[in-house]
Amino acid sequence: MSVYKMVELVGTSKDSYEKAIEGAVERAAKTLHNLDWFEVKELRGRVSDGKVSEFQAKLNIGFKLDK
Repeated sequence: MSVYKMVELVGTSKDSYEKAIEGAVERAAKTLHNLDWFEVKELRGRVSDGKVSEFQAKLNIGFKLDK
């Protein structure tokens, strides 16, 4: 039997939603192991001076707990 834990993260990027997601996953991989999946829950961004200045992606990431 396998058991998984899920954590919620928010990644940010000045370039794209894709980079925001990749940044969140890569950062999680530095301190969590057995990463298995992610699910994007919400996309949003920041507007400065009438232009998009930041992309934000809220995601859940799942990892398998050690036995």
